[in-house]
Amino acid sequence: MADKITDFVITIGREYGSYGNEIGKALAEKLNIPFYDKELLKMAAQESGISEELFMQADEKPINSLLYSIVAHGFPAYAGANQYNSYLTNDKLFNIQAEVVRNVAEKPCVIVGRCADDILANSDKKFISVFIYASKQDRIRKIAEEYNVSEKEANDMIKKVDKSRASYYEFYTNKIWGDSVNYDLCFNSRIGIERSVALITDYLILMQK
Repeated sequence: MADKITDFVITIGREYGSYGNEIGKALAEKLNIPFYDKELLKMAAQESGISEELFMQADEKPINSLLYSIVAHGFPAYAGANQYNSYLTNDKLFNIQAEVVRNVAEKPCVIVGRCADDILANSDKKFISVFIYASKQDRIRKIAEEYNVSEKEANDMIKKVDKSRASYYEFYTNKIWGDSVNYDLCFNSRIGIERSVALITDYLILMQK
């Protein structure tokens, strides 16, 4: 492995069902660097004293989803003082999570989702942004098998999650989710997890030259 490629932070955006999470984990294992996905939510909860459930409810969802959840289900429990007037906005939760992203990016790692590519865009860190996509049929097949649902149900899940991620990303970044101009590297994961990891690794090597 070429020198210095493990110095990078790699951010991964992904369509639902495109194996983006699995590719990110495999890449982190190959480079022997930390992997962060939903772990960021737990870290944000621990650092802020706010319930992890609240971060989960707002995670990569449209701006009005948290308000709906609060109205429908009531206020979640807090780890510390009950100061919901200060905390219960999507913007505040996003800012807390963004600070966690900046903190973990002080060292090389792989970060999946959560607008990490935009959060780190103006930093002085060595990082690359990746977007992973796949054909609708490949994604339907994966989700149907993973959750033991029909292809129609899988397709509905994909539409819902992709729409949610796009709305979240576009609200906080003013960029179009999945648009190739916003990423260093975009590719179809039909080549498989192992080759996808090799592709990203090769790109890191090229970035050193």
